[in-house]
Amino acid sequence: MTARLLLTMGDAAGIGPETIVRAFLAGALDDAVVVGDAAVMRRAARACGAPFLPLAVLQAPSDLHDVPAGALPLVVPPELPTDLAARPFGKVDAGCGRAGWRCIEYAVECWRRDATLALVTAPVHKEALAEAGCPFPGHTEMLQHLAADGGALPPVRMMLANDELRVVLVTIHVALRRAIELLSRESVLETIVIAWQALRRFGLSSPRLAVAGLNPHAGEGGLFGDEELRIIAPAVEAARAQGLDVTGPLAPDTVFMRARRTAARAGEFDAVVAMTHDHGLIPVKYLGVDQGVNLTLGLPFVRCSPDHGTAFDIAGRGIADPASLRSALALARRLADSGPR
Repeated sequence: MTARLLLTMGDAAGIGPETIVRAFLAGALDDAVVVGDAAVMRRAARACGAPFLPLAVLQAPSDLHDVPAGALPLVVPPELPTDLAARPFGKVDAGCGRAGWRCIEYAVECWRRDATLALVTAPVHKEALAEAGCPFPGHTEMLQHLAADGGALPPVRMMLANDELRVVLVTIHVALRRAIELLSRESVLETIVIAWQALRRFGLSSPRLAVAGLNPHAGEGGLFGDEELRIIAPAVEAARAQGLDVTGPLAPDTVFMRARRTAARAGEFDAVVAMTHDHGLIPVKYLGVDQGVNLTLGLPFVRCSPDHGTAFDIAGRGIADPASLRSALALARRLADSGPR
């Protein structure tokens, strides 16, 4: 078997390692190599009722073909903090934050040596990252800087997707006041184009995009705010001038219902572009996180992750559901096979 996916373990105090073990036991990691700490993965296996699960520690992902049947393949980054498996479940810990951060760095280093690899990342904890001194609030910003490798930052965007709804965000991990300040015609247009390109990679020949407004009723012609008139509508018109099928700005309290795909009705749009983090993600997560996948669009490599966090409240109990991780693995394989980003 050739390695196609690198799967980072996430925060050692959270449910990431447990979901990885449960996905492995379900046969979902045949072409994946875990990037993480051996003792942490053994602890996760015990929590999941598989205390005798063998690990195969590899020198490089390319050694996957040497792994015996039934063993979980693992590469261990250098410079991981020691005694990670002794740190308590469900607690913010700088060492766990540092380990999660280092695993992501190492996965990108492996990709630089083998550009056929795609990344799937188990959840990290933003507070633990901050305590570890990480200058990035989450995966998206960290991977953007790692991909740049000292050069110009690639324009990236976050997409959350499930079977019913896809949402792409203009702004992400900043205070709401700052998010509104960051909105510009250029940033909205860039998001529309990145979203359209991503949907083409999903296999849609003519993607239909909706752009949500920022203000109630999409500003009601300027009565409730003028961002739609000054920023969003001009970006939509510019996208249309490029030949993209884009509609908006639309009222943000109804556009997600219009885009939702169900057995009873086809959605009017293939994705929604939303201005801020919670504006866009509340509707997706309300539909359930079991099948949701987080994608970072605009990177030179595929990166997917589960649509949930570290779930400190249930960590260590062996009950974490790996469904979202399995969806992320499946989508990463599909996108890795679909050509250039």
